[in-house]
Amino acid sequence: MRHFPRRAAFGSLVALAGLAAQPAAQAVPSFARQTGEDCAACHIGGYGPQLTPHGIRFKLGGYTDTDGKDGKVPLSAMAVGSYTRTGKDQDPPPDGGKANNNLALDEASVFLAGRLADQFGAFVQVTYDGIGKTTALDQADLRFVKDTQLGGRDLLLGLSLNNNPGVQDPFATLPVWRFPYTSSALGFGGVDAASLLNGGVEGRVLGLSGYGFWDDHLYAELGTYRSLSPAMQTKFGLGSADDPGRLGHGTTYWRLAWFDDRKRDAWSAGVYGFNSLIRPDRQLASPGNRYNDLGADAQYQYLGTREHVWTVQGSYLHEKQRRDALVADGGAEQVAGTLNEWRLNGSYHWRQTWGVTLGQFITTGSADALLYADNSSLKPNTTGQILQLDWTPFGKEGSWGEPWANLRLGLQYTRYGRFNGSRSNYDGSGRNASDNNTLFLFAWTSF
Repeated sequence: MRHFPRRAAFGSLVALAGLAAQPAAQAVPSFARQTGEDCAACHIGGYGPQLTPHGIRFKLGGYTDTDGKDGKVPLSAMAVGSYTRTGKDQDPPPDGGKANNNLALDEASVFLAGRLADQFGAFVQVTYDGIGKTTALDQADLRFVKDTQLGGRDLLLGLSLNNNPGVQDPFATLPVWRFPYTSSALGFGGVDAASLLNGGVEGRVLGLSGYGFWDDHLYAELGTYRSLSPAMQTKFGLGSADDPGRLGHGTTYWRLAWFDDRKRDAWSAGVYGFNSLIRPDRQLASPGNRYNDLGADAQYQYLGTREHVWTVQGSYLHEKQRRDALVADGGAEQVAGTLNEWRLNGSYHWRQTWGVTLGQFITTGSADALLYADNSSLKPNTTGQILQLDWTPFGKEGSWGEPWANLRLGLQYTRYGRFNGSRSNYDGSGRNASDNNTLFLFAWTSF
């Protein structure tokens, strides 16, 4: 679970980033039944958000591709169970768990996922949180698409109505979909501080963006978001306690990327951004906090004959913060601040069944004596590595129950070199970064 500085104004912005510790599900069997293809056709390793070139096109096409056969029901379900052990008992214990050695049903989800009309498709997830014992609307992405031409080249145009900036992105490098694709909700499966784009308004907003995919290479998107009212957040099962506040009318999400599918391999590179002014108390005349997120990302996939699949992914995000509301409320000392997020990971999958992934994460930021008062260094800096070994017996062509049955069993280990700015005694109470090292065993299934 991600833990954040205990400052009410800041916490209201980033509390939802803890949901990123749950599986970012996208490999749902209703897609496979709709297209008549196995999940491995669209997903690296046969499971999870990391998409092949074919999967990227399917998502950009609004989840509408089909094998032309009738009787397809766009419904799926998913469940995740896990065991979590940290290097040292957590004090206090995590919400919904024990100090250590936690066995849990992390979540159970149902999906409306697939083609709803010729040019209209959906990916909507409703999740029961087995830790918090609540049910809520999770990820939602509704799309309308149209094929046309520009300059004698194919042009795909689309609209996305969604509830989380980046959930609509087809490349698994932005915070919503990047590795680790699942992590512990009862351990230290993430970093302490996170950017606004990294879960800060997840599920609490509604956005509309338009995108174009030209000549099977150039992807461009532009959109905006508005806050859901506290009453609407409650109706969606989220409650209003973690309401981030009112987003300004200038809130903007944008994305540019170049994609090249060379059949045996593929690569993409791009830039992206998210900018917003948020007033925590929702009053137009009150001070707000401004966030300007700017990032760059790239990925490479070697697909070959699909027997040996290698991938490398990297991203960097820089966030400029102007914390007028935080300073006014006594939650921060400095009006201006920055946060940086680096991610790099590489994976290998054999026959879309056995996989190993190694990732590096680095978060750095400017010091603040109030915002990071719980950190002995007064900084959010956190670094570490994640190693995951997984086995995906079901979800490939010819596997048992295909395309209905999908299963991934995994072992994930997160090692912290630095946590909240320090290697040792980062909280002033004697806890070291290595005490947060987390062993996570999981079973992830969908049908």
